[in-house]
Amino acid sequence: MKMQEADFWNNIEEAQKISSEEKNLADKLNEYKGLLQRIEDARVLIEIASEDESISLKDISGEIDDIQSQIEELKTETLLSGEYDRNNAILNLHVGVGGTDAQDWTEMLLRMYTRWAEKKGYKIETLDMLPADDAGIKSVSLRIIGEFAYGYLKAEKGIHRLVRISPFNANGKRQTSFTSVEVLPELTESQNIDIRPEDLKVDTFRAGGAGGQYVNKTESAVRITHIPTGIVVQCQNERSQHYNREQALKMLKSKLVELKERAHKDKIEDLTGELKDMGWGSQIRSYVFHPYTLVKDHRTGVESGNISSVMDGNIDDFIKGYLKQQTK
Repeated sequence: MKMQEADFWNNIEEAQKISSEEKNLADKLNEYKGLLQRIEDARVLIEIASEDESISLKDISGEIDDIQSQIEELKTETLLSGEYDRNNAILNLHVGVGGTDAQDWTEMLLRMYTRWAEKKGYKIETLDMLPADDAGIKSVSLRIIGEFAYGYLKAEKGIHRLVRISPFNANGKRQTSFTSVEVLPELTESQNIDIRPEDLKVDTFRAGGAGGQYVNKTESAVRITHIPTGIVVQCQNERSQHYNREQALKMLKSKLVELKERAHKDKIEDLTGELKDMGWGSQIRSYVFHPYTLVKDHRTGVESGNISSVMDGNIDDFIKGYLKQQTK
């Protein structure tokens, strides 16, 4: 076994990568064995229930449903084999066309993704948020912490379109609004990249929003500009300027890695400002509240008429549809 070789730790970066892969495989094997045991236990319980009326068939049915859900989860994870799929994710929402409705729509999507992450058991950190003056938010950056967070959420990259009767329009007219969803992988130590210090412009400023007197009166917020590409990131979530700088730098590295891959460049140093604008493009999904209720993904054709459920974070069908399409 490679990990038992005497010179295994001579290359620390490679050793960490192999150790991580070994742990991931061991975890999945244990999960698979646990699933087999649950199936066997359920089979035995069914046999006993056929002779013992005190055992609730409802409880058995619930266990079978849970087992089926776990099987579906494992099936989906087999579609996640990309280099960064196991990583934490950085989720950025940016308001688009639609005025106040678009700001409200951005906040609605924030709630949707927050509920989805909570149901997955992921931890959520708000890195930066810009509230709107009247209603909703203009932008927000979240750190979603958990295995396969990026692998799942990468299906959400793109423009999300809302159609509804505007609650902000006195005439009750139908309004179309847009929000941009950006998803980046948070790099692990073995995936880390070096950025030349001379390529960075770091600014500090007072954090805005409801952060308490201390946060608002000190320059704890950090904004970093990558000079060659013009990419700007910022973080103002914590009182610590050091922590905010660290998180902003992580966001920048994630953006640069994704940009490098899209531009088919060999090195980060090869990137220029000509590549920084991703553009809005066409929407990937529409959420129609009026004159009918329907959520439809335009890439895969997956749709749902239960819009309340979708907005409550039940978006796995859309994610699975995208992942399956990408493996064809």
